[in-house]
Amino acid sequence: MLVGWADIAVKYQYCRPVFTADRRLEVVGGRHPVTEQTLPAGFFVPNDVRLGGPDHPDLMVLTGPNMSGKSVYLRQLGLIQLLAQTGCFVPATRATLGLCDRIFTRVGAVDDLATGQSTFMVEMNETANILNHATDRSLVLLDEIGRGTSTFDGMAIAWAVAEYLAETLQARSIFATHYHELNELAGLLPNVANFQVAVKELPDEIVFCTRCSRGAPIAPTGSKWPGWRGCRPR
Repeated sequence: MLVGWADIAVKYQYCRPVFTADRRLEVVGGRHPVTEQTLPAGFFVPNDVRLGGPDHPDLMVLTGPNMSGKSVYLRQLGLIQLLAQTGCFVPATRATLGLCDRIFTRVGAVDDLATGQSTFMVEMNETANILNHATDRSLVLLDEIGRGTSTFDGMAIAWAVAEYLAETLQARSIFATHYHELNELAGLLPNVANFQVAVKELPDEIVFCTRCSRGAPIAPTGSKWPGWRGCRPR
C-alpha cells in the first residue's frame, strides 16, 4: 500500500499535506484523483479551497449551472482530506489541513423503496444525521439540498440547513445549490461566502470553464423570494 501511494505521488505530482492544530482547510491547485485520469493530459482544471481559517469562511455557498463541475469540486475536497488523514500525499500543489473528526456528504439522488423511503425522505434523513452529528471540526459537503420537493419548500429547507451549519455548528462546509437566493446569507452571516463555477457564453456555444471563483451570479429580476429570515414567524 505504501509503495503504491509513493508511486502515485511521484507519477502524478501529489504534494505532502501539512497538518495544523486549528480548523483551517487550505488547498491550492486541488485535483480529483480519479476524474483527472479519465481526461486527456492537461484538460483537468485545478481549483483552490480555503475554509475555516481566520480570514476564510466556514460555509461556502457554491452556485453554477449543471455539468459545470460543482460535484467534482465537492468530491475532490473530501478525497483530499481523506487521503491526507490516511497518510497519503494528495493531488494538489499545496495543502494545509486541520484534522477532521468526520467527513459528511449528501451527494446524488437515491431512493429506498423497499423500506418505503422516497428520494426526498432519504435526502432528509441523511441531512438530519449530518446536522445531529457534525461539529466545528467536521467537513460537510452538501449537493442540492431541498431539490426533492416544491420550490419554496426546498428553498426554505436549504436556507435553514445552510444557516444552521454556519451559525450554530460552524462546521467547515460547502453547500452546492441552484437556489441563488441562498447567496443572501453571505450578507447576513460573517462566516459565509459566495462562490460560483465560471461559464463562458459565446454566440453559438457555452464553455464550461470549471474554474471556481469568489462571487455570486446576478440575481434574476422580479424575484419574490424574501429570504428565510423574512418568512419566520414573529
